[in-house]
Amino acid sequence: MTRVPILMYHSVTDTPNEETRPHSVRPSDLEEQLAYLAESGFTPMTLGDLVASLNKTSAMPVKPIVITFDDGYADFHSHALPLLERHRFPATVFLTSGWVADAGPDAAGRALDDMLSWGQAREIAQTGIEIGGHSHSHPQLDQLRTEDLRQELRKNKGLLEEKIGAPVATMAYPFGYSSARVRREVRKAGYFAACAVSNAIAADRHDMLAIPRLTVAGNTTISMFRRAVEGSAVPLIYLRERVLTKGYAVVRRTRYGLRRVRGDV
Repeated sequence: MTRVPILMYHSVTDTPNEETRPHSVRPSDLEEQLAYLAESGFTPMTLGDLVASLNKTSAMPVKPIVITFDDGYADFHSHALPLLERHRFPATVFLTSGWVADAGPDAAGRALDDMLSWGQAREIAQTGIEIGGHSHSHPQLDQLRTEDLRQELRKNKGLLEEKIGAPVATMAYPFGYSSARVRREVRKAGYFAACAVSNAIAADRHDMLAIPRLTVAGNTTISMFRRAVEGSAVPLIYLRERVLTKGYAVVRRTRYGLRRVRGDV
């Protein structure tokens, strides 16, 4: 069985605001983490490349790993990209199209910090970074009416492909939330792979529209990071997060069911 750690980052900065602080990492920590991956013989891949390897259309490296960044913060361009380029590591950035700095009339939702511009996103894509979808306005997709869900997915994908000038075939769910209904619509929108969170090592047995990732945040020590990517005691490292995720999944399913009964969705 193929097992692949997929890392989930958000903002990379020494000066996070209160809203991004829980999910931010310092550039120096990211540098140490990337150095460990390089020294330990990991081969970073984009999510698209990983799926191609799992589908046997390209070769799988001996120690594969996928590095992903959610939302599309401006500090990816200023802080993360130079570190990735130093190590010649590819990565995948899941971009919320309505949060882009110069979204103009397409602006939607509320960005949590300074975000990438379309020009920066194109520049990033030209370096070999994969751009994936992350919805248009960053809602809880599993709570939306089906028509609104379709609009979120398709507007995001359409804008990304128009502005970046390249196909977009992978995505990540905002907050990691999905459902069977959401995944059906993701497939219909033209995505062949999608990431959740789950804090588990991805394996070829997983649904390609619900691929688990490992959270990397400001409180992730280098010891925790090493154990996580090597697949050592992952359930213990992320015990609290996994319990909360499972509990909130029940809450969301109940909430959506009640809204259906009331006719709100």
